[in-house]
Amino acid sequence: MPSANYRSLLRTPGAAAFFLPASLGRAGIAMTGLSLVWLVHGRTGGFSAAGLVGGAFAATDALVAPQLARLADRFGQTRVLPPTLLAHAVAVTALVSLVTADAPGALLAVGGALVGATVPQLGAMSAARWAVLLRTDGRGAELPTAFALESVSNAVAYLAGPMVVSALAASGRPSAGTLLAASLTVAGGLALAARRDSAPPATVGRDERTHTERALPRAPFLLLMGLNLAIGVYFGAMQVSVTAFTVEHGAAGTAAPVFAVSGVSGLLAGWLYGLRRWRTAPASQLLPVTALLTLGTLLLLAVRSPLQLGLVVVLTGAAIPPLLVLFPVLTESTVHRTVLTQAFSWLGSASAAGSAAAAAASGSAVDSLGSRGGFAITAAAAGAMALQSLFGVRALRTTGRPSPRRASASVSPRD
Repeated sequence: MPSANYRSLLRTPGAAAFFLPASLGRAGIAMTGLSLVWLVHGRTGGFSAAGLVGGAFAATDALVAPQLARLADRFGQTRVLPPTLLAHAVAVTALVSLVTADAPGALLAVGGALVGATVPQLGAMSAARWAVLLRTDGRGAELPTAFALESVSNAVAYLAGPMVVSALAASGRPSAGTLLAASLTVAGGLALAARRDSAPPATVGRDERTHTERALPRAPFLLLMGLNLAIGVYFGAMQVSVTAFTVEHGAAGTAAPVFAVSGVSGLLAGWLYGLRRWRTAPASQLLPVTALLTLGTLLLLAVRSPLQLGLVVVLTGAAIPPLLVLFPVLTESTVHRTVLTQAFSWLGSASAAGSAAAAAASGSAVDSLGSRGGFAITAAAAGAMALQSLFGVRALRTTGRPSPRRASASVSPRD
């Protein structure tokens, strides 16, 4: 059976015990942002305050996430998760109370910011556990499959989560979506924290920790940051542009099916990509995949109907999952194990920053040039990824994970 690779991974002692709770918590996290928008909108009747709260949530999540991951690397996941989850539960409860009390928009935004600042980094923690588990067992070659499984789990969460939240809001229970999201996040996080056996060891040496943290901004990792920033721009511009295109053609109702087709094609591509043991090095796969994505985004500029758009997004949707696997694989091979969780978190923050910036930029482009203005931004983002892959592939091929001694040597005394 082709799924035997995934089954063998999950049968590894301790693997399912951390992967399943992390997936449960990730579903809650995927629901949180949209649930806050529906929560505030349901009380105020407008999207102005709701958008402000959602923006504050996204901004603090992106800014604080690497710092929470840094604490997890330093003190250990099992020590950092419980207080983080407690703070998250308190923040969500406080925001719900503020909304119920009809608090002013500025205060609601502060509440949204606190919720974002306390989101646990379950995805990064799960990925770090896979790296430790498989490297320890001498099964590093299976990391792409493990990260493909992580990618599929993430895609399912972000497909199903918003649908559940929207359904609850449509039924007149927006607060239920927020509370459900928080419950899943806290339950999954606590179950993950209870699994001490698979948690990466905490960084014990202060000198080693300092040196390895300062070694993060090396050329290969900065390249990966740039790639994640660009893919975030792609995501942000794509959401606005597809919606604008369907509205322009008098078929606004087709936006949801188009996004669904893109999501399903991405799920299938990610699943199939993880099943194959690729002989080509991960760094060498970057250029052909980003070139395929660039081709797809250029085709978006020529589509004339929602049907044509749906066909093209199958191509672009299929090109994304391999990249979402290659990025963590290359990260795991280029940074020291003591900063792995925060490295994964930094990539997520770069993607979130790109998505937020692109949402605003593509909105202006659509107002000025129509949907093709937005699609031009997606093409530029994909092209930027292809160029970075072309000129950075040598650095990714020749680098390796820095040892503490190498990291120490790379830091000048003035640092």
